[in-house]
Amino acid sequence: MKIAMITGASSGFGREFVRQIDSLYKELDEIWVVARRVERLHELQSRTMTKLRVFGGDLLEEEIYQEISEALSDENPNIRMLVNAAGFGKTGTVEEIDEKTQLEMIDTNCRSLTHMTKICLPYLTKGSRVVNIASAAAFCPQPSFAVYAATKSYVLSFSRALRAELEDREIYVTAVCPGPAKTEFFDIAGMSANILKKMTMAQPEKVVKQALIDAKNRKEISVYGGAMKGARVLTKIIPHKIAVEVMKQF
Repeated sequence: MKIAMITGASSGFGREFVRQIDSLYKELDEIWVVARRVERLHELQSRTMTKLRVFGGDLLEEEIYQEISEALSDENPNIRMLVNAAGFGKTGTVEEIDEKTQLEMIDTNCRSLTHMTKICLPYLTKGSRVVNIASAAAFCPQPSFAVYAATKSYVLSFSRALRAELEDREIYVTAVCPGPAKTEFFDIAGMSANILKKMTMAQPEKVVKQALIDAKNRKEISVYGGAMKGARVLTKIIPHKIAVEVMKQF
């Protein structure tokens, strides 16, 4: 059985990956979707041609991994694509954001992604793709977004290293580094997009379309849009000390 596995599938980029993968990859037997909001996953099933297998649970809890591990062991599927899209951000200084929220950000964005990747690795085969949702925030430290940016730096670094480790198996890893996008992200982050973010706001369907093209082409990093591509280049040229000072003005 050939499947795709997508976390964070109830909204945002995860939901868009389900929609586009369903349209593009006709050879899949099922798409396995993971999220807390089960009702959204069931609603999504009515919009897809490919059968969805729903795993409802919190990626901060061990039970969901146990359920997925058992299903993988029972079915022994060929995972053609793993998309780690679960994650969230919270704006504010390290001093302002409560400790519980900051630790949950780290656990969701880093620990959960690593855990899901680990349990799926035995079921990836030649030509499989791993797509990890990082962020343009991974390119540079961001004041008032310190923990989020740091978690996405982890995702980017982890993806690059994993890619090298899986090269001999001909499994390809792509880190997706989007800028601001029109998803529920800013509702959760607790801020309105500033003028810079509004100017660079992207449609999630375009980000995902580019990500799937880049994953197909075995690219290490997927960056949608000229503004974010420019930001990536600038953060390689400008010392982070200067870049951080610029970030503080927005």
